[in-house]
Amino acid sequence: MDTSTRSATGRPRTTRRRPDALGRSALPAAALCLTYPDDDFRARLPLLREAAPQLREFVDHAAVTPAQELAAHYVRVFDGTNRHSLYLSRWQDGATRRRGMSLVRFEEVYRAAGLEFTGEELPDFLPAVLEVAARTGDLRLLTEHRDGLERLRSRLTDFGTPYATVLDAVCATLPTAHPFQLGPRPRTEA
Repeated sequence: MDTSTRSATGRPRTTRRRPDALGRSALPAAALCLTYPDDDFRARLPLLREAAPQLREFVDHAAVTPAQELAAHYVRVFDGTNRHSLYLSRWQDGATRRRGMSLVRFEEVYRAAGLEFTGEELPDFLPAVLEVAARTGDLRLLTEHRDGLERLRSRLTDFGTPYATVLDAVCATLPTAHPFQLGPRPRTEA
């Protein structure tokens, strides 16, 4: 995701994190780990290893896996079906009309943070959301889609892919749920 700062924003909202969570500076590392493993990705592996110790298991795997094999594995895991979708609104809305409104919501949050979404992907693409969270310190979109992230993490674990460790680290970053915040707010009819 390419973003450009357009205006200053207020102080980011603080959230409680678990001790094993990724630090804010490591969120871009998780974003990079979840993008297609091209030459740029491979060139950044040594930096990723140092920036995010929580991602070392995945980074070490990526470093020793031949480039074509790693790319084929990425495509096998994330392309073709929605079983391992990196598009957060798919987990909440599926292929319904509501998804369009969810995508607008992502763009509104970016705009409110002084960022403009200009990537080739949709604004709910998890690596893009991780980059925005890293830049702003606002974990709201990730927290709102916690259920989908947890389901993705579970499916990646069941699939037996090293990408599951990246989702483990991302999910550990999110604030712990409070009993009164267990699910999305009920929608009211107008």
